[in-house]
Amino acid sequence: MAMEIREGDWKVCCGSSDFAKLMVKGSPFNSLEAAIESARDIWFNQVNVAAWLEAFAAHPQIGKSPSPSSNSDFARRSVTEQSRAFATTSASALEELAEWNVLYRQKFGFIFIICASGRTHAEMLAELKGRYANRPIVELEIAAKEQMKITELRMAKLFSEKAKVVSQTESTKPQEDRLRIIGGHLNVAEAPKRSRPPITTHVLDVSRGAPAAGVEVHLEVWNGTTSPSFGHGGRGDWSMVGTSATDKDGRSGQLMDLVESLNPGTYRISFNTGKYCPGGFFPYVSIAFEVTESQKLEHFHVPLLLSPFSFTTYRGS
Repeated sequence: MAMEIREGDWKVCCGSSDFAKLMVKGSPFNSLEAAIESARDIWFNQVNVAAWLEAFAAHPQIGKSPSPSSNSDFARRSVTEQSRAFATTSASALEELAEWNVLYRQKFGFIFIICASGRTHAEMLAELKGRYANRPIVELEIAAKEQMKITELRMAKLFSEKAKVVSQTESTKPQEDRLRIIGGHLNVAEAPKRSRPPITTHVLDVSRGAPAAGVEVHLEVWNGTTSPSFGHGGRGDWSMVGTSATDKDGRSGQLMDLVESLNPGTYRISFNTGKYCPGGFFPYVSIAFEVTESQKLEHFHVPLLLSPFSFTTYRGS
């Protein structure tokens, strides 16, 4: 039995209007796991940076209560989530945190975002100081990931609350029927269907602090009796899986089919950086990575953070 959730509830989970609208559009969801899978795709692949910033702005500053005039359920929930970490924090420690918050906002243009669940005041302050050294484009990605952690925790609570309502309204039915209905909402064992291809990417131009549009991208898989390794090509060759180019948000189009299970093996994603950045140091960038048998149901997001004379990559969400 699918669960219907209103747009306002989704906005309390995330803080972004676009995110909430797209979650309603993708509803109903048969399980919490299916909803989280869709939420991750919407957050990292469909909404733009403006939606991220809207969600960030909905939070009160870490360690600080929302203004008395605020009637935001989202902001009040943020304070509740932070309250345990700051329950015994001294006034001087809160003052130091406030000073670092000001420095952070002056540098990045948005407030410090961190999933406070299970963290102490000291841990969050140390994280703030460490992340302050990041480049803005890198910090934006980290903040978005922390926001997704917060969203997922709130979604779990929302589904739990909705399940209790279902339980109460179905109280006249036999016990086993009621448990079947609730179990349908919170069936975490059921593997969700993919809402995006198993391998995705995006490109950020660090030199401009903006997404890199129009970068040609190729995805290949190794076919051979032995895998390639450092200094050795192996016996076989690379086969093209798909090609695309990044859009205005720096995200590539679909590079492969929407399959549930990814074939284990060695994959290579390549970017035509020479065409995008003539005169730069890299004519192209290729990133090889391995997918094991135990990872075939996982998602692999392989972004590229590029400047004319350096690049960075990592496995994202």
